[in-house]
Amino acid sequence: MTTTAAAPPVPDGSNAKKPARRPSGGGLGRYILVRFLLIIPTVFILVTLVFLLMRATGDPITAARGDKLTAAQLAELRTEYGYDRPLIVQYFEYLGQIFTGDFGTTFSDHRPVTQILLTYGGATLELAFYALIVAFIVGIPLGMLAARFRDRGQDAALRVFAILCYATPVFFAGLLLKLVFSVWLKVLPVAGRASTGSELQMQVLPNKTGIYTIDAIMTGNPNVLADVLEHAVLPAVALGLLTAGVFLRLVRTNMIGTLSTDYVDAARSRGVSEFRLVSKHAYRPALIPIITVIGLQIALLLGGAVLTETTFEWKGLGFMLSEYLQARDFVAVQGIVALLAVIVAVTNFIVDIIAALIDPRVRY
Repeated sequence: MTTTAAAPPVPDGSNAKKPARRPSGGGLGRYILVRFLLIIPTVFILVTLVFLLMRATGDPITAARGDKLTAAQLAELRTEYGYDRPLIVQYFEYLGQIFTGDFGTTFSDHRPVTQILLTYGGATLELAFYALIVAFIVGIPLGMLAARFRDRGQDAALRVFAILCYATPVFFAGLLLKLVFSVWLKVLPVAGRASTGSELQMQVLPNKTGIYTIDAIMTGNPNVLADVLEHAVLPAVALGLLTAGVFLRLVRTNMIGTLSTDYVDAARSRGVSEFRLVSKHAYRPALIPIITVIGLQIALLLGGAVLTETTFEWKGLGFMLSEYLQARDFVAVQGIVALLAVIVAVTNFIVDIIAALIDPRVRY
């Protein structure tokens, strides 16, 4: 007698094992942790490169004072400051000083590098902030306009304008702006961060910040604030146009892609005007890539600040960096570059978090 084996039970949908859902918060937390940890090697690599490149031309003592001291005096100073020791010993000693907040003392004017960073850092951050505002005001609306008139005369003109913005050297743009608005039209100051009278009023403040806009507000004098803003217009425009061209092309490209999506086509079929499609439906998705590249643009702004501050005598870290490079003051250069590296790394970290909160796709 033969028996038939019972068929295995078929699991129903209620008992079937469901795939484990990915925790919603784990991806974001892991992403933030990884991005934060990347700050350390970024700063470390840049500081190391600057240290080695500075030493490639000799020790700082010889570079700064080689033409003013005798060979015996140079040898004595090298021994006093420890530059006669092996390079690897100097390197680890320099890293230890940075971790303790000691960036050394300049050779050219005998000032602590930390004091220079605190004194002039606010000016560079203020200029970068104003330049970023100019980039937003110019780049985003013109990018939307170029996408609206795609492949027409307006679009071609705006694309040429964008190329000119990020291809023109910032010092050349600054000189043209000074020539037109300061020399010919005489409507804006030619250089500096404020007039002498305004600076005197801000210098007597008990808790001045070094950021002239804030200090001018603290004086309670609207004329001082107006003077500070007038001095900031030309440097901010010269530096901001560099980034505005990038924003214009980026917004145009992403908005053209957004305008060709299905939900925009559906809105267009319902009779929604092109202006409303651009201003209400398409511009928000097109702005997400702008946020993701802001960190890179901050680095570009800080690099351009060196030439901008020199052109307009805007005494910030960029201006001082050019002065110390001419003086071959390696200690000051290393300290300023290290601070700029930290600013860029932290800014990229903040921007990455904002981008992850807005667009979850960047977390994976």
